[in-house]
Amino acid sequence: MTNETTKRKTTRRKFLVAAGTAAVTAPYIRDAQAAETTTWKVQTSWPAGVGLATFKQWCGSIKEKTGGELEFKPFAAKEVVGDFELLDGVKNGVLEAMNSFTLYWAGKVPATAFLSSYLMGLRYPHEWDVFFYGNGGLKLARDVFAKQGLMYVGRIHHGPNIIHSKKPIRSIDDFKDLKLRVPGGMIAEGFAAIGAKTTLLPGGEVFSALEKGTIEAADYTGPAVNWDLGFQQVAKYIWMGPPGLESIYQPVDLMDFCVGLNHWNKLSPKMQLWVENEIEAYSALHHGAIQKADMVAWGKFEKAGVQINRLPAEDLEEFQKVAVPIWFKWANKDKDAARIFKAQLEVMESPSFGYVTPEMYRGQKLDL
Repeated sequence: MTNETTKRKTTRRKFLVAAGTAAVTAPYIRDAQAAETTTWKVQTSWPAGVGLATFKQWCGSIKEKTGGELEFKPFAAKEVVGDFELLDGVKNGVLEAMNSFTLYWAGKVPATAFLSSYLMGLRYPHEWDVFFYGNGGLKLARDVFAKQGLMYVGRIHHGPNIIHSKKPIRSIDDFKDLKLRVPGGMIAEGFAAIGAKTTLLPGGEVFSALEKGTIEAADYTGPAVNWDLGFQQVAKYIWMGPPGLESIYQPVDLMDFCVGLNHWNKLSPKMQLWVENEIEAYSALHHGAIQKADMVAWGKFEKAGVQINRLPAEDLEEFQKVAVPIWFKWANKDKDAARIFKAQLEVMESPSFGYVTPEMYRGQKLDL
């Protein structure tokens, strides 16, 4: 045997021993990494149904995806703080992150009224994505939330909202004096302008309010979640927009994922980028799961004897007249709102979409 052959065999033995040692110690290395896991308590605004199930399943996947570096501990609506206390809950450190309906903060932060759909505004998910990713909307949103001490990681698509009612709504006139739950902001003002008596309630309180007769009708998410919440038991009518536009007031009821800036800044740049990309993936997963469940739920409502009524197309123009001055009123509440609305108006006026023209808002001014 030559010296060269002996050297090769010795080298091979050393390699195999090293490999075996690595295989034995690898689990301990992983355990050490797991011991350094950053855990975030994340509360959603979903009280039940496919929305909550999808959220919890997704949160459960984060630790494995990040190799133990990050973990999300999920909580349903109101499990840690009240639905309308989520923003303060994250600001004060009770929670590290939240997955809420962005519109909930319109009373505290007027610009957020333009970060989820509003009466006769952007109508479809891809239009919102043009705003966020093509016309500067994501940066604008992050600037707004940064002032609250939060990182707006990204929007999460949900779907159109519908109205459940104890009596039929067949035209714009049927909203007169109707006791209606709405999420606030421009939507509340829009329905009040056509005569409804609006009230603001968290989603988790809608069923009991309908059951007790405190309200006669309620806006809340889409058919799948509303079925799981039992709305068919307390309201025998559903009102929607005309065919092709399921909702005229919240056609894309956006949620978001926000993290306390102090917690966000502790992540490495690589992990921050991973979380941003993961929220984008979750948005698609969340949206798809809800749309599939919605298609199934429609049949359940029909079998339960719930009557579905759609807005006559000719009433759209009346809602448009009501909406425009409200747009500008809210946009002029502060400079952030004005900047966001301007970017959205540019999208709506673009020939790519083209359902808003300068004639529609002649006489209105935007204070930038």
